[in-house]
Amino acid sequence: MFPDYDLIVVGAGHAGCEAAAAAANLGSKVLLITMNMQTIAQMSCNPAMGGIAKGQIVREIDALGGYSGIVSDLSTIQFRMLNRSKGPAMWSPRTQNDRMLFAAKWRQMLEETPNVDFYQDTVQSIIIKKGDASGVITGLGHEIRSKAVVITSGTFLNGIIHIGEKNFGGGRVAEKAATGITEQLVSEGFESNRLKTGTPPRVDGRSLDYSKMEEQKGDKEVVGFSYLDTPKIKAQDQRSCHITYTSEAVHEVLRTGFDKSPMFQGRIEGVGPRYCPSIEDKINRFAEKDRHQLFVEPEGWNTVEIYVNGFSTSLPEDVQTKALKMVPGFENCRIFRPGYAIEYDYFPPTQLKNTLETKIISNLFFAGQINGTTGYEEAACQGLMAGINAHQKIKNLAPLVLKRSEAYIGVLIDDLINKGTDEPYRMFTSRAEYRTLLRQDNADLRLTEMSYRLGLASQERMNKVISKKTGVEEIKSLLQTHSIEPDEINTYFNSIQSSEISEKQKANKIILRPNVSLQAMIQSMPKLSVPLEKYSLETIEQAEIQIKYERYIEKEQELVDKMSLLENSIIPDNFNYDKIQSLSAEALQKFKRIKPQTLGQASRISGVNPSDVQILMVYMGR
Repeated sequence: MFPDYDLIVVGAGHAGCEAAAAAANLGSKVLLITMNMQTIAQMSCNPAMGGIAKGQIVREIDALGGYSGIVSDLSTIQFRMLNRSKGPAMWSPRTQNDRMLFAAKWRQMLEETPNVDFYQDTVQSIIIKKGDASGVITGLGHEIRSKAVVITSGTFLNGIIHIGEKNFGGGRVAEKAATGITEQLVSEGFESNRLKTGTPPRVDGRSLDYSKMEEQKGDKEVVGFSYLDTPKIKAQDQRSCHITYTSEAVHEVLRTGFDKSPMFQGRIEGVGPRYCPSIEDKINRFAEKDRHQLFVEPEGWNTVEIYVNGFSTSLPEDVQTKALKMVPGFENCRIFRPGYAIEYDYFPPTQLKNTLETKIISNLFFAGQINGTTGYEEAACQGLMAGINAHQKIKNLAPLVLKRSEAYIGVLIDDLINKGTDEPYRMFTSRAEYRTLLRQDNADLRLTEMSYRLGLASQERMNKVISKKTGVEEIKSLLQTHSIEPDEINTYFNSIQSSEISEKQKANKIILRPNVSLQAMIQSMPKLSVPLEKYSLETIEQAEIQIKYERYIEKEQELVDKMSLLENSIIPDNFNYDKIQSLSAEALQKFKRIKPQTLGQASRISGVNPSDVQILMVYMGR
């Protein structure tokens, strides 16, 4: 009934979709198996993409040739660049999306991708022969053969949904859990554990009083995610979000349900996300706070459904309703669906190689929440890398492994495989030690060329990168050579309340002033003779960032160069750690279990001291 495939992707969430698209675009024949064809690329939680550090990841996915940025731009109802008041390393794009349109665009793009087949069924087990994954067995009993398998199971592995004292099996509300895979893999020697996540109530927007809330509009300039010329929403067409707050009275009502809370009564074993806690967890952990912020987010263009961001809960439904009705603007709210918590299996990611292939079974890859992460963006980038590396592996080609100095994606995977996680992992800018280099504005300059050489990024993408690089250098060269007289610039300085100059200065020195904008300066000085229409706003901004932050960028690059000695020092696969008697017991145990591939990787393993790395270097003859 089924042909043999190069790759089978299990699960069609954000990770599965990116994995299937990447491998197919590289030339592999891919089968994407999903339990429900109607929920491909479902936004299971909030209808938004990007945000702090997550926005950088989406731009990296796009720069590499993934689809998430394009789909996000095509389904945007509001765009904001967060942290504009801070330096560009902190700028983070975020979109509010139409939930249904997002999923529809993803499915359309996958259906238009050659080499992707679809099948609706569950996967109950992996076909494993001589330590290799070679296909799957489905719930309907089909044996489907492949050269590699990528599991992107999301929250479905033995998922249990909790609402107050009620609980039932499910991977999402109204969708059944997946069973069989965890039990099989544990029997093969894998370690598994439990995590928890949650979601808030959805409410009828017609029942809300927005006059009692703060309006949150989108940016006046919509940058978007994709580096391609993807159609983007016009600024004036954006939908507003709103902000409101809980109160001590709301908290008192919520506390009445704590005795029936599955989290406080021990019915939930899994650990929840530290940085996106439930409302009851916030009240419990931050008892000194008398209010918490809620973001009132529309679910799309053609629906009245509202997502109450910040009110995730698993309390009884009557308590949820009573508490929500005490929030300003929600006095008459009607609930479409209560919030709930979901508990699911994951596999500690120290069991993975840096390609996301498992160490125990060859040609078996994990991506997304199965690795302990939380968030669409974290899942999508893992799916992309797993799809790429599964293709590379079965074609006997070199893997793509991104360094911590090359991408947030590299930071994420490096953190997972070396440190593991016992709580849902999410990305922050603070996790990246080289974040001045890993900005959202330069993801294409960092990553597109390597993806193009791989065969994933298109010629169109590569041409755009070349054009951008050329334009940036032209602008920088002009500013380095052009001198500006005081009478040419002082009027502009007065308009921005900056001190005047008394003698001519090079234009690039003037750009170093923190309140000077290159574009505004050029527009105020016709004699500078920069043909602005020749360059995109993106190119002008990139030139300005490189000039303003040149010294900081250079310093960070120097740190990267110093660390390259460790990163390039390969540890042989068969290295015998037992012969090093002076290693600490913890380091010996971690080295043997994780099997780091470089000294740099060894240095980042949790529990390994610098002295352990130095001892290892000596034994390796370094």
